Amino acid sequence: MPYWGQLLLQDPVSPIIVQLIQFHDHVLIILSLVVTIISYAILTLITNKYTNRIIYEAQEIETIWTILPAIVLIFLALPSIRLLYIIDESFNPYLTIKAIGHQWYWSYEYRDFTNIEFDSYITPRNQLNIGDYRLLEVDNRLIMPANLNIRIILTAADVIHSWAVPSLGVKIDAIPGRLNQTIFTILLPGVYYGQCSEICGVNHRFIPIAVEAINHNDFIRWLKSQ
Repeated sequence: MPYWGQLLLQDPVSPIIVQLIQFHDHVLIILSLVVTIISYAILTLITNKYTNRIIYEAQEIETIWTILPAIVLIFLALPSIRLLYIIDESFNPYLTIKAIGHQWYWSYEYRDFTNIEFDSYITPRNQLNIGDYRLLEVDNRLIMPANLNIRIILTAADVIHSWAVPSLGVKIDAIPGRLNQTIFTILLPGVYYGQCSEICGVNHRFIPIAVEAINHNDFIRWLKSQ
């Protein structure tokens, strides 16, 4: 699901990141127009030799260059505020998962079930299989069903971490003694990688995230096998 203005961003697999990329393209177009107009005005002022010693003020021009930037800011602010509200909204989660950040691994607990919890460590380089990503693959992936609203509850056991998966449009801090939450929906089955995006210590790069989205029937079979 690539977009023209994506500029090497990861392909989106959740409704939130689709709208974030569309907003990115929207802002990029507006900024390109603004830069083009300002560049043209600067070049015109530099290259022409027109002078007028009589004109000291021009209320019409000042009114225009005050109103136009305000209109541009409105076109930038309204979709931005809308997206902020959508990202923070919590509604009807079908599954709740608690993620706890440690140095240097994640612990996951499926809060709707009593006995499903595990740790997710980075896979050492000498244990990688063909096709695995170095510094991104883990021994226990976070299994989630596709096309369902999923709530992630975040906290940390030691220092501040950040659970971030770019393809899902999720980036939320895990703070000791505090619970943060977010809701997202994975549109397509697959494996999606992320990393802790806080500088949480010397081994910060060794705390990856691997999310595996599967269909509902496979998810139910996985639950029964735990």
